[in-house]
Amino acid sequence: MSNYVGVLVSDPWLQSQFTQVELRTLKSKFYSTKTLYGRVTVKHLPPVLVKLKDFNGKFDEKKIKTILEESYPNRNAEVEFETFLRAFLCVQSRSKGALSFLKTSTTTFHHAINESEKISYVSHINNYLREDPLLKSYLPINPTTKALFDRVKDGVLLCKLINIAVPGTIDERAINMKKELNPWERSENLSLCLNSAKAIGCTVVNIGTQDIAKGTPHLVLGLIFQIIKIQLLANLNLKKTPQLVELVEENQDVEELMGLAPEKLLLKWMNFHLKKVGYEKQVTNFSSDVKNGEAYAHLLNALAPEHSTHVTLEITDPSERAKKVLEQAEKLDCKRFISPKDIVEGSANLNLAFVAQLFQQRNGLSYESSKRPTSFAEMITEDEETSQEERCFRLWINSLGAATYVDNVFEDVRNGWVLLEVLDKVSPGSVNWKQANKPPIKMPFKKVENCNQVIKIGKELRFSLVNVAGNDIVQGNKKLLLAFLWQLMRYTMLQILNKLKSHWQGKEITEADILNWANQKVKKVGRTSHAVSFKDKKLSNGIFFLELLSAVEPRVVNWSLVTKGETEEEKKLNATYIISVARKLGCSIFLLPEDIIEVNQKMMLILAASIMNCSLQEQSDTGSTVSDDVSSVTEEIFNLSNKLTMKM
Repeated sequence: MSNYVGVLVSDPWLQSQFTQVELRTLKSKFYSTKTLYGRVTVKHLPPVLVKLKDFNGKFDEKKIKTILEESYPNRNAEVEFETFLRAFLCVQSRSKGALSFLKTSTTTFHHAINESEKISYVSHINNYLREDPLLKSYLPINPTTKALFDRVKDGVLLCKLINIAVPGTIDERAINMKKELNPWERSENLSLCLNSAKAIGCTVVNIGTQDIAKGTPHLVLGLIFQIIKIQLLANLNLKKTPQLVELVEENQDVEELMGLAPEKLLLKWMNFHLKKVGYEKQVTNFSSDVKNGEAYAHLLNALAPEHSTHVTLEITDPSERAKKVLEQAEKLDCKRFISPKDIVEGSANLNLAFVAQLFQQRNGLSYESSKRPTSFAEMITEDEETSQEERCFRLWINSLGAATYVDNVFEDVRNGWVLLEVLDKVSPGSVNWKQANKPPIKMPFKKVENCNQVIKIGKELRFSLVNVAGNDIVQGNKKLLLAFLWQLMRYTMLQILNKLKSHWQGKEITEADILNWANQKVKKVGRTSHAVSFKDKKLSNGIFFLELLSAVEPRVVNWSLVTKGETEEEKKLNATYIISVARKLGCSIFLLPEDIIEVNQKMMLILAASIMNCSLQEQSDTGSTVSDDVSSVTEEIFNLSNKLTMKM
């Protein structure tokens, strides 16, 4: 289930410079700007900062621009949230006459990194990727040095690691693998890496391609841990491990178990076994609750009674007990993610990794179908039918940078709070926070109040919500939720494109415009593919989208790798290649190859719109014009019949 957390940044010093109120305000401004333009660059900062009350009357936009140019000379450089915070401090320090303070805080502050974590992650990378023949020049990495931060700078190693965590995420044919990569090729790899990381559930709102290119240690380690965690927790769900149904308590629903975040499910699994062996304390975290090693000693005795020994429990020194625990874990073929020191010090990341590995090696659960509720199989089947869209919307919501992380859309949005956060991101100022009820919410009517406001805003945004009430969301109506989220995603994409409408002579961009832009773009480079609509079955072979991507940036598509798309296998090869090439170009997309093969109309629209956004954004950054595109497409739009209007 969802948990409200404050705004957190990876830099402790930076965190200390702001109150939570200030961070929430600045985060809202940043993501509102990102929603409007698709990304935030240095040139977007002056008009945003000048409106803040901190600088009201002190600086005009021109002065802020001059101040920022000293530290951020490249106006087209993409800005992430932490950089935005530093830019704020940059201007603030000038207003206080403290430029020397700024230079210290923004350029020479050193982040402390956990050496134990670095050593563990490097060992993991060496172990899982050592057989890859294409990585001979990268591996093995010496875990005691800083070599890791150099090896990740071109994106290749991280792309490979993502594919270990979630196989098939990246079509490795799209990775630039030459021995000597030019800056463009490195940048493409890093875009592919970060957009693919988002697509498997990583939170990357505070990290940009430039951070990896620089090998920024704390950001690189943070990203690597997220990727490894996703790999280690991959089987912690009922579809992959049906035996987890054994954790359902008498007064609990299977659906409630299905809605738990993987980390919480791991804790529930751990406590289930601890209770069976008489350990009375409840483990609620992977840090302070496991520091003394007692829980681990009992857990290992429960999972591996053949290696059971009471000697571990009789040891009073925590370090010695931790040492014994790890000796026992070795007998289960668990690779050592942690040292005794890491257990005693309560390293949350490494302890989580250790417990996840124990689960992988021996979960200790039975497979008695008689224990399952009769509806269990139907629930899993239903989940498979809807999980594709749920996954897409979940990843999209988390990419917006809201304070609440969503683990399960159908469960986490039912109190209305997450949807209000999302609406505030995509339509700033639309939410009346004074009338919103913040989690945890115990009273059902307060959840309904939140959801009623969600429906009210949706209607103001002209969503189709006939006979829909807030209580439908509270009740978890899946069909309704998916329809609402689709309209929200569609609205957001059209808003982003409308901010670039100078390319379109000031008119509002519609779905028909996107279709015609794509067709004209392909036609303009001499290609013959043409899409009648976003449900045109001919799109299933992938050729149209590959030609569109090539029209936007000719060098991103290697045509020797493209198939004719005649068989199902050829279609899948093209579809996986399209997704990776689009991410390489800079598209933040969450569709699957199946969406292209099956011609999912909604996902086809989002894919085309994302490519269009990347194309127009690039033209805006380089100052080029698209008058030819405008005139030809405008003429085509003028002649459009109403039959081409999309209705989803």
